[in-house]
Amino acid sequence: MTSTQGPTGTTTTPTSATTTDRGVRRLISLVVGITAVIALMLLAFAAPAINSGANDLPLAVSGPGPAVTQVTGALSSNRPGAFDVTTYPTAADAARAIGDRDAIGGIAVAPTGITIQTAAGAGAPYAPLLRGIGTQLAASGQNVTYQEVAPLTIDDPTGAGLTALGLPLIFGGLASAAALVLAYRGAVATRALTALALSVLAGFTVTAILQFGFGSFDGSYWLTATAVSAGIAAISLTVLGLGLLLGPAGIGLGAVLMLFVANPLSGMATGPAWLPQPWGQIGQYLPLGAAGTTIRSAAYFDGNGDTTAWIVLGCWALAGLLLALLASRRTATTALASTDEPGLRYA
Repeated sequence: MTSTQGPTGTTTTPTSATTTDRGVRRLISLVVGITAVIALMLLAFAAPAINSGANDLPLAVSGPGPAVTQVTGALSSNRPGAFDVTTYPTAADAARAIGDRDAIGGIAVAPTGITIQTAAGAGAPYAPLLRGIGTQLAASGQNVTYQEVAPLTIDDPTGAGLTALGLPLIFGGLASAAALVLAYRGAVATRALTALALSVLAGFTVTAILQFGFGSFDGSYWLTATAVSAGIAAISLTVLGLGLLLGPAGIGLGAVLMLFVANPLSGMATGPAWLPQPWGQIGQYLPLGAAGTTIRSAAYFDGNGDTTAWIVLGCWALAGLLLALLASRRTATTALASTDEPGLRYA
């Protein structure tokens, strides 16, 4: 530092060494900060993937009592901890439970043999896992047949279309919210209605591309498109509310929440049961995980088993609207205070 005497007193001027020190500290902070962000991103995506697997998967086992006991005992011995078994009296009851999304698949025991009941629409890992069990049973001399309860489409046999929806849902919600916060200065109600309109248009467009263009879905177009729209709207309104309340920092907070928390915990490709718990279940209470469940149910399960997910999406959308309303009232209060006469303000 250097000091000079002037008409108004002593003035302190930073030296070049001080300026250099500050620059070095900023560079170090920048390098450390970016490294920390990269490490957190790796943990956010790698930890769920590495620790995912068959743990307490809900499985339906049906048939006569002694046979069911034998099957469940064999599963416990050969794959300890892999399945959470619920027993049913008949194969039809088990298939109904799978269709209602209470189980990822089933094993039905009958006098004529064993039927492996799969639901490819439930997620990528489950059907191959159950077919592997069927192969082992067939190798032991059992008569094994297979029944697909919730098939994927012929044009998209791996479910890639649903898996690919994750980032478009996030981007659609984030981009629309950021544009309405940063580039449009209209009333809060207008912004919220615009976010909803954008969500509906994007949801129905994306679903049309996947269903009619790529053949990824063959369920109800209207129900599936509504589910996609609801997912975009929940993300968009949440980030909109955060952005209006906190400014650009709110948009950044929303982006971190959706990209680095909700995304890896959503189970878009595998379904939540394959993720390490309780993280898979936590992901279902975030917008992307709930959206994935509603879309999967609409596309492959006739809309069954998605009540909680719809409630979650509604709660996130409502929370975003409440944040936007709070921001609107704060802005109105600030504007009113700034136009008050000083004498009246303190009267």
